[in-house]
Amino acid sequence: APVPMRGKRNEPAFVKHTCACLAELHNKTVEEMAEITTANAKSLFKIN
Repeated sequence: APVPMRGKRNEPAFVKHTCACLAELHNKTVEEMAEITTANAKSLFKIN
């Protein structure tokens, strides 16, 4: 689980914490990182 949720069972609701960490690492906003990862997932799974 992400750092703020350590010790708890990991679940999809925690993805916002991972997105925030990635955004900070890549010097992007959370919104920008969400758009980037959504586009990557759509490309990977050939959605749209």
